[in-house]
Amino acid sequence: MNDAEPTDEEVVETASAAAEGLVLDRYKQSELTDLDVTVTFEDGVLEVDVYVNPPDDADADEVADEAARAAHDAVEELFD
Repeated sequence: MNDAEPTDEEVVETASAAAEGLVLDRYKQSELTDLDVTVTFEDGVLEVDVYVNPPDDADADEVADEAARAAHDAVEELFD
């Protein structure tokens, strides 16, 4: 087992992939007008901002929140 901590880059990539993956599980990419995932990891603090703009979907904010939680969960698993 590797006891080394993940690099900041690995954390950002893991979080981004998890957030984008959740959004693309909910919507076809061709349905999205805009998708923006911004992830920063500095001094042990993870910040995830997800913006989803699908056509006529009242649940877009909820999906964005779920994507951010998925990103945080994926990073927690990375550190476990």
